[in-house]
Amino acid sequence: MVKLFRLLKPYRAAIGLVMMLILLQSLAELYLPTLMADIVNKGVIEGNKAYIWRMGGFMLGVTLAGTLVSVLASLYASRISSGFGRLVRSKVFSHVEGFSLQEFDKIGTASLITRTTNDINQVQQVLMMMLRMMVMAPMMCIGGIIMALYKDAKLTLVLLVALPVLALAIWLITSKGMPYFKAIQKKLDRINLVLRENLTGIRVIRSFNRTEHERERFVAANADLMDNAIKVNRIMAFMMPLMMLIMNLSTIAIVWFGGLRIGSGAMGVGDLMAFIQYAMQIMFSLLMFSMMFVMVPRAAASAQRINEVIDLEPTVVDPAAMQKASSSVKQGTVEFRNVSFHYPGAERPALSDISFTAKPGQVTAIIGGTGSGKSTLLGLIPRFFDVGEGSVTVDGVDVRKWGQEPLRSGISLVPQKAVLFTGTVSENIRYGKEDATEEEIIAASKTAQALDFVSEMPEKFDTMIAQGGVNVSGGQKQRLSIARALVRRPKVFLFDDSFSALDYKTDARLRAALKEETSDATVIIVAQRVSTVMDADQIIVLDEGIISGIGTHRELMEHSSVYREIVASQLSEEEIA
Repeated sequence: MVKLFRLLKPYRAAIGLVMMLILLQSLAELYLPTLMADIVNKGVIEGNKAYIWRMGGFMLGVTLAGTLVSVLASLYASRISSGFGRLVRSKVFSHVEGFSLQEFDKIGTASLITRTTNDINQVQQVLMMMLRMMVMAPMMCIGGIIMALYKDAKLTLVLLVALPVLALAIWLITSKGMPYFKAIQKKLDRINLVLRENLTGIRVIRSFNRTEHERERFVAANADLMDNAIKVNRIMAFMMPLMMLIMNLSTIAIVWFGGLRIGSGAMGVGDLMAFIQYAMQIMFSLLMFSMMFVMVPRAAASAQRINEVIDLEPTVVDPAAMQKASSSVKQGTVEFRNVSFHYPGAERPALSDISFTAKPGQVTAIIGGTGSGKSTLLGLIPRFFDVGEGSVTVDGVDVRKWGQEPLRSGISLVPQKAVLFTGTVSENIRYGKEDATEEEIIAASKTAQALDFVSEMPEKFDTMIAQGGVNVSGGQKQRLSIARALVRRPKVFLFDDSFSALDYKTDARLRAALKEETSDATVIIVAQRVSTVMDADQIIVLDEGIISGIGTHRELMEHSSVYREIVASQLSEEEIA
């Protein structure tokens, strides 16, 4: 947690102001019992009404001043903690943006959401408490003891017995509750995971009638969190009654022995009343400490989880000496040279000894069975992953020597699963090029075969796309994703099975339009359909991560048994002929 608190540097002056305000508040609260003792001893007992009014007015002034500085301290503490939360969230978010897919898989999306929201909120709340209590509690405790000793040193022996008992009780209770507080965050991760899977996969869940199963999963995760929370709350529920019992017993002892001291003339009635208040202040300061003992370990667990994200170094980073860092892709020639790639923990490589060249003006198609490594191969070009062996080059430069931003600015990727964002149709297409004109958006939509259905929408290009694109079909999503890629006009197009949701007629029209639009660019298409790749300039056949054949459709039909099997499984004898 100390590591995170280094982000508080911009708020050093404000923190100093809060400390000063809390000091003034503490002094005001410590002074009030003494004023009350003087009013009782010199005003009430002696019948001096003028003294009562004068000191009462002064006591009211001290109370109002203490209230004012307390409000100001709370205001500035809130601003500091809220600003700190904003800084940490920004730092985590910007750091996560640099993660490769490997880091996302390692931590998990649900856990990243929990850490960015709930965990940071926990640390933020504890900072708010620390700014108030961590300063006020010791001051009230030490100041209360000094004032109690000043009022009657012998009566302070009662506190010498009560305070260690109270401290021991607090320590025993909080030490029992600590493990449960640490476990709560992991339980929240689990709930977020189940909830996220349920919401994103609702169509699959309903189509397979698994709603009840998902409900049971959520109920189980929810019950697990509830059981953990009940256990810790049962433990912590003992704290307040136990503290009140010790405090009340201490008060009885103080009144008992204080009465004897008053009877012997060694102490005044007002002094006893002040002593009782100082005793309560001391014990409530220990209660503040106990609250910190409860919250700090939980926040420390959250801080540790946040630091795990911040300390996790991305595996894909820009090199110290970037080549072409200020330039972009000029030609778009993509070459794989003896490339091999392993997923972390995998028994065998996803790709082995891959070598080929994709040139501008050509369409390179990649086909193969499920799990053959097609999407992995495509992901190596924009550096979603880095190769294990060999090299991937763009314009003759190893992609690991490119800056990620200039490299990706020359590439348009249409992913296997089309992703649309909340906003209008034009905003989604303009995601590929922020300053795209209306004419460019229309032209890209026309090439992507999206103009017809967009024109039929209620507000055309100003129609709102719902979260996740649920108000458009799968084929419409793909065509809008393709339009987004086209409006960028890059030198390299990567289509990762991007035509799978299209009918054959639309697929054919789209590929014909693309051929004209991408005539000077390098086009690499991953596809499952033979009809999609038949007209490609070169077809790469992948079989379990290895190239089993490269050539045109005719060449592969003659020399590649794997390709012939794929063709035979999809096309009739007449179509093959």
